Amino acid sequence: MVSSEHTVYDSSTLTGWYKSSYSGGNQGNCLEVARGHADIPVRDSKRPTGPALTFSPESWSVFVSTVRRGEFSA
Repeated sequence: MVSSEHTVYDSSTLTGWYKSSYSGGNQGNCLEVARGHADIPVRDSKRPTGPALTFSPESWSVFVSTVRRGEFSA
């Protein structure tokens, strides 16, 4: 159920969730992204029924490119 323009309050209503292969096996601080939607939903892997934020494809692409270039400090 989409409850606002950029938030899905119960992300379990969406399908196609996956974690990056870089996440590791300890189930720590991981994000999940869902495939197959017009906008890209992103959620905390520890809260599968919690909220998800949605991003336009363009915004998500800029974010991923910025991360890959290492432009975010730890």
